[in-house]
Amino acid sequence: MAGGVDIREIDYDEFLSNVSIVMQNVILFEDTIFENIKVGRRDASREEVVEAAKKAMIHDFISGLPKGYDTPVGENGVGLSGGQRQRISIARALLRDAPLVILDEMTSSLDPINEVKIQKAIDNLTASKTVVVIAHHLRTIQNADRIVVLNDGQVVESGKHRELLDNGGLYKELWDAQEASREWEWAV
Repeated sequence: MAGGVDIREIDYDEFLSNVSIVMQNVILFEDTIFENIKVGRRDASREEVVEAAKKAMIHDFISGLPKGYDTPVGENGVGLSGGQRQRISIARALLRDAPLVILDEMTSSLDPINEVKIQKAIDNLTASKTVVVIAHHLRTIQNADRIVVLNDGQVVESGKHRELLDNGGLYKELWDAQEASREWEWAV
């Protein structure tokens, strides 16, 4: 249900116009950084693109480039780091300003410095929005209002982080395994 309406009864294009998606593998086009951000909303002004980039924590990087927002990027963002590509994608989503935001495994392959910047950008993106986060790294979702645990396409648990840990089910098993892995990494 979306706004009291069965989602299957909503026109496909209307539904998509209310969704912003930030994927793990960002697709950038062979064009300028400005045009790649403007994909989020084709009628956006330059000021709106810059404001979205600021909220996405990528403005300072872009401003430091010799051609700034007019810097060309290669297909799929050749020459940009994964974190920079992610923040451009977040700027697109900020520009779109859709009420539903889907975040798909965004931080799975980022270094800690980019992860911090992206988390700040996500906070800006998701303020007063409905957010669906698809994640295997459970630390990224531990503060969610509701966590839904899937196993083989089936919902096996649902609740807040603390409740799921206390229940001792699959979520706790996954959490414990990830925490043990982090402890081992710190020990090495």
